[in-house]
Amino acid sequence: MKSVVAPGEEFPGTLLCTLEGPRLTPAERELLSHPRAGGVVLFERNFQDRAQLTALLSELRALRSPSLLVTVDQEGGRVQRLRGDFSPLPAAVALGALYSRERTQALEAARALGWLMAAELRAVGVDLSFAPILDLDRGHGGVLASRAFSSSPEATAELGLAWIEGAHSAGMVAVAKHYPGHGGVPGDSHKILPRDTRPRAALKEDLLPFQRALRAGLRALMTAHVLYQALDPERPAGFSPAILRGLLRAEQGFQGLIFSDDLCMAGARTAGDPAARVRAARRAGCDLLVLCHDAEAAWESLEELATEQPRRGKQAEELEARVWGRLEELRGGAAPAWEELRALPRWRAARAWCERLST
Repeated sequence: MKSVVAPGEEFPGTLLCTLEGPRLTPAERELLSHPRAGGVVLFERNFQDRAQLTALLSELRALRSPSLLVTVDQEGGRVQRLRGDFSPLPAAVALGALYSRERTQALEAARALGWLMAAELRAVGVDLSFAPILDLDRGHGGVLASRAFSSSPEATAELGLAWIEGAHSAGMVAVAKHYPGHGGVPGDSHKILPRDTRPRAALKEDLLPFQRALRAGLRALMTAHVLYQALDPERPAGFSPAILRGLLRAEQGFQGLIFSDDLCMAGARTAGDPAARVRAARRAGCDLLVLCHDAEAAWESLEELATEQPRRGKQAEELEARVWGRLEELRGGAAPAWEELRALPRWRAARAWCERLST
């Protein structure tokens, strides 16, 4: 796969927002028409059934040209925003358990489930899911409980790559998270800023699954709201130039797009108000800024991003073209219609893995 960002190229940041409910409000229409609004993140509150979701997505697509990027957390297990007609994906830990018994079968299952997740989302028009998690299960439970594949770097790397291959084969760009690894801390970054105090050498295992994915052509990842004492003693990863521009870009050669984690999370609030968080994340190297559950903060953040671009003329047009050109790289490819998808032998085989691993 080709790289999303050329070496040395600066991506002009854009914002992903959320919606209040299953239908667009007039205020949301206005918000999403802002030139630096690039997409939406769907949650359970935005989903009633497949017919409603299809109508909402059609409405979102009609708002802008090029259309907004539509994203969701559809990992499986307890983090699966769209259910109902969608296949009940097993938690990642089930794949790790299978890997410890039958490695070949586990990799087959991971590939099938990555494809199933992506194929069903593409069939209704969702562009991408924030998955897979490449964090190691260090036994802390909490926010990562059941969401991580394994405590083994090798198992996590292999299962993650198989999942990514499956998603790519369904026409979806995978977004690995949470770089450089959330597994070494017990705290939940939704509620606090966790601090990983391990020395740099101890972080190598956490980095291994991401490094493998990068070498295999990973095109997008999401950062962690964790402070890594050995990498940057002052800033969490999502606000750290040392981690994003230094370790990730310069040392590891990543040329894909970097998503922030939700900038409304407690782990992000040390950077200041929403506009300050957006500014800090952009300066650190985040390309796409995710801000959930706060429309007022979204407006403030959009205005902050707007200060980076010329107000009018050719330069403004060129900048906007670059934003939408890069977002185009993340859009899903062609997909079968819903009923056609469910008739495929591959769909039935993947569903069988859901049933086997969920029991």
